Amino acid sequence: MTIAAGIDVGTGAVKAALFRAENGTPEWLARSTLRIRQRDPLELARLAFDQVLEEAKVAEKEVDYIATTGEGESATFHTGHFYSMTTHARGAIYLEPAARAVLDIGALHGRAISIDERGKVLSYKMTSQCASGSGQFLENIARYLGIAQDEIGTLSRQADKPEIVSSICAVLAETDVINMVSRGISAPNILKGIHLSMAARLSKLLKSIGVTRGVVMATGGLALDAGLIAALAEDIGGMKDMQATVVRSHPDSIYAGAIGAALWGVFRFEKLVARGEIHKAA
Repeated sequence: MTIAAGIDVGTGAVKAALFRAENGTPEWLARSTLRIRQRDPLELARLAFDQVLEEAKVAEKEVDYIATTGEGESATFHTGHFYSMTTHARGAIYLEPAARAVLDIGALHGRAISIDERGKVLSYKMTSQCASGSGQFLENIARYLGIAQDEIGTLSRQADKPEIVSSICAVLAETDVINMVSRGISAPNILKGIHLSMAARLSKLLKSIGVTRGVVMATGGLALDAGLIAALAEDIGGMKDMQATVVRSHPDSIYAGAIGAALWGVFRFEKLVARGEIHKAA
């Protein structure tokens, strides 16, 4: 039996997951998510780790491998670090075994990743950090409109005449939104327009790496934005060469990076034990 923790230090939040694996079968023991909100991300990484230990009633000395991902490489208590693209790929396969691509939609960028049935990364492409297709941009717009983040998806789906945001630059896009408000465009139509604009860029990312069919798993902070997922379905449905593509989300999509880190931690630990480089504690 192997116990491993995965800690994903993102730009907007820290996520942690604790797994126990026995005979090749992983069991999810606990999870934690903490919004950063101007706090020290590495301190939150430690706090999130402590929370999953407490939830699972597992002592720290019982954990065989502590894997970090994202910006967590500097955490002093970790055993090893994995690149976020590989952890999101592995986490996506855990949540949706049929997935052959991942859309990681985070606070600063969107990323399309092509994967195989094991979660191995085959190719990828990402947006620039200044793009208006990120979680931070959408959060800023919601704040300007006086809308809570958890209302965005619902309001977007109420739109009857979406106003498309054409600017790629986030600063210019925010100016577009200010002008829309002054023209009396409703919040649902502004949000749906933003979602459609984001969806168009994400669809192009998928197409650029050769993903034109099969299941695409959405991960990251915006994976639970129902308005964005609906906009993706609408955009892809209008592209003849991508109509065989299905974008799915999962209630635990935000944990994909932490899940993948924990599972890669299990894999690495068991490989080291098999090679005799370390010994499993009795």
